[in-house]
Amino acid sequence: MWHTKKMLLLGSGELGKEVIIEAQRLGVETVAVDRYDHAPAMQVAHRSYVIDMLDAERLREIIEREKPDLIVPEIEALATSELVKLEEKGHRVIPTARAAKLTMDREGIRRLASEKLGLPTAGYKFADTYEEFVQAVNETGFPCVVKPLMSSSGKGQSVCREEQDIERCWNIAMEGGRVQNGRVIIEEFIRFQSEITLLTVRSVSGTSFCAPIGHVQESGDYIESWQPHAMTDHQLEEAKHIAKTITDELGGYGLFGVELFLTEDRVYFSEVSPRPHDTGLVTLVTQNISEFAIHVRAILGFPIPEIALTTPGASRPLKADRELEHYRIAGIGEALSVPYTQVRVFGKPVTKTGRRMAVALSTAGSVEEARERAKLALDKLSVEEA
Repeated sequence: MWHTKKMLLLGSGELGKEVIIEAQRLGVETVAVDRYDHAPAMQVAHRSYVIDMLDAERLREIIEREKPDLIVPEIEALATSELVKLEEKGHRVIPTARAAKLTMDREGIRRLASEKLGLPTAGYKFADTYEEFVQAVNETGFPCVVKPLMSSSGKGQSVCREEQDIERCWNIAMEGGRVQNGRVIIEEFIRFQSEITLLTVRSVSGTSFCAPIGHVQESGDYIESWQPHAMTDHQLEEAKHIAKTITDELGGYGLFGVELFLTEDRVYFSEVSPRPHDTGLVTLVTQNISEFAIHVRAILGFPIPEIALTTPGASRPLKADRELEHYRIAGIGEALSVPYTQVRVFGKPVTKTGRRMAVALSTAGSVEEARERAKLALDKLSVEEA
C-alpha cells in the first residue's frame, strides 16, 4: 500500500496546476478544489471538488472527509475564518491560517505592513459606501488608485484621475470584487519608476530570495514580466528587508510573492501573496528551480538549495477578448517557432473577457531580447471560436 502525504489545494487555476504537478513529482497525493468544474489544476489532480469557496460549512466537510496533511490556499477568496478554526483543531494551513486570512483582503495586510511593522506604503483610506468613497477620493487627491478589498488577478482596480472618474471607478470596484457591496481601498498614487515582485521563500533552510521580477500591469493584472529586473544594491537591500519583515510576521513555510514599487530613492511595499505569483510564471524558464517547485519543497519541509538564475527571461500572458463556450488557442506552432520560447496552455473550460488562457515564455542572453521574443510569440497567439 502506497503511503504518502496528501495536499488539498484551495483554488485550481493555472498557478495551482503547476503546484499540483510539482507535488506529484515528489509523490504527494493531490486534491483540487474550486468554484467551477474542469479548472486547470483539477485536470492533473488525483481528485477534485466543485464548491462555493466562501461556503465555510462545505469547505469544512471536504477537509474533514479528506483529512489532508497540507491545506494549500491558491486564491484569496476563501472562507478563511473557517481555516483559522480548522488550524486550531490541528489541521495545517499553508503558510498559516492567519496569513491566509490577513492576505485575503487588502485592509488586513495593509494595516499590518504600515501600522504595525512600519513599512513604507502609499497613503490609503477605506470606504464602505459610495458617499464615503467620494469623500476619501477627494481627501486623497487625484490621481488615486481604487481597489476592491477582495478580488483576483487585479479585477476591479482602476486609477481615478479626475472628479468625472469617481462614479466609474466605484462601479469598476463593485463589479470586480469577489463580494457584493464590498469595501474598497483608495490609495495615494505613487509615481514609481518600476514595480517588481520579489519572490521570498521561508523554509527549513531559512529565508531565500529569487532574482527580482519586473512587471507591467494594466488595471491591476499583469501583462508582462521579466527576470531579472535591474536594481541598485541599495534598492535590492531595502526590498529584501521589506520582504523578510512582512514574511517573518506572516510566518510558516512556503513561497510569498511580495510586490514592491521602486522610486528613485525609495522602495514601497504594495501587496503580498502567500503563494506562487502570476508574474513568477517566468521562473518556469529562468531558474534552476521554479517558484512552484520552491513552494512545494518548502511546505513539505525539504531544504531549499541555492536558487540560481540560469538565464534572463520574460513572460507574456494571452488573454481572451470575449466570452466563448467553445474555443481554441490558435498560432501555437508559429509561437513555438520563436527561438528559445515555450507556450503553456492553461486549459480553462471557457473564456471570459480578460481571462488568462495561456502564456508565452522566452529566454535570451539579455532581458531586452527575451522581452522582444515573448512579445513576438504572444503576437502569434490568439483565442478563436471553435
